[in-house]
Amino acid sequence: VAVPSVGQLLPKLGALLERARSEPAAVAEDLRASPLAQIVKAEDYAPSVAPMSPAASLPIVVAHGMGDSCFNAGMKQITQQAGSHAGVYSTCIPTGPNDIEDTLAGFLVNMDDSVEIFAKKVRADPKLARGFNAFGLSQGNNLIHGYQLKYNDPPVVSFISICGINAGVGAIPQCSPNASSPVLGKVLGPVCEALAELTGDAANLKIIQDVLFQANFYRDPTGLNHTDFLDNNQLAQWNGEGRPGTFNETFKENFLKTSTNVWVKGLLDTVVWPREGEWWGQVAPGDPWDAPALPMAQSSWYLQDTFGLRTASQQHKNHFESFMGEHIRIPDAQLYSLISKYFK
Repeated sequence: VAVPSVGQLLPKLGALLERARSEPAAVAEDLRASPLAQIVKAEDYAPSVAPMSPAASLPIVVAHGMGDSCFNAGMKQITQQAGSHAGVYSTCIPTGPNDIEDTLAGFLVNMDDSVEIFAKKVRADPKLARGFNAFGLSQGNNLIHGYQLKYNDPPVVSFISICGINAGVGAIPQCSPNASSPVLGKVLGPVCEALAELTGDAANLKIIQDVLFQANFYRDPTGLNHTDFLDNNQLAQWNGEGRPGTFNETFKENFLKTSTNVWVKGLLDTVVWPREGEWWGQVAPGDPWDAPALPMAQSSWYLQDTFGLRTASQQHKNHFESFMGEHIRIPDAQLYSLISKYFK
């Protein structure tokens, strides 16, 4: 498939960014309404009936998914109830100053820049200075994992990744009218259509990687040797799949400062493909579309131990959990149970 030229993409990207500048509230609403959005519902998270005893010793940091915002009722509820269950201070870290800009930032601020904003806000909060526990939803885990790699000071002591996209996605089905997904046949909306055009075959062009968060974790299994992926894809740089010799070796040291990583998979997830990526699995290179995904222990990032995934396993820092449900729709009782089990 021919990759669109920069000349073809610039008008599309420019139009999307201009609309976000001139009509931010309207674009944020389009994003919330798009099939790509993963928004927490306040009614899904009731107070815990069995609070931790004794209480956790460290505060909690929460990061939201696509189309959501720390200022939305659902994220406020899950953050508050998690803190109440653990008996500690709990805060959701936004990458925008209000609900509109935080929603837009989840799409139109790239992963690297988002991590810088996240790190600055973490470090500005004196209640987090001794370290903290953290959990993320969907791409919110990319923020937490990116912070682990680039900073981890103050450290993430225990991390629960709920339907994380840390291993990337080999397809963006929710914005594809041709995909076999729950939104087949639905109207995608203008923003979703634009994202579909600007990702896919064009995702690894630098102009796209510089802007779109979703393009940063797009990992086309047939294009891992392509120049644009090796040079530009932000997830490739994080996971050590970029051009040889360019990986930042401090990422491994930083990642291993975390004592507990909990990778949680939604067993009915149709948003992340392959869903085994939520447990650090990887599509099979020879037959990516039909062969079963490789488990973590057979993945390239584990075998090469680029950022410390294998070392963390050898040190008994990696744990694997699951729930019977769609993307990020973890039952509240199960979330509280994981917090009790793993948070310090």
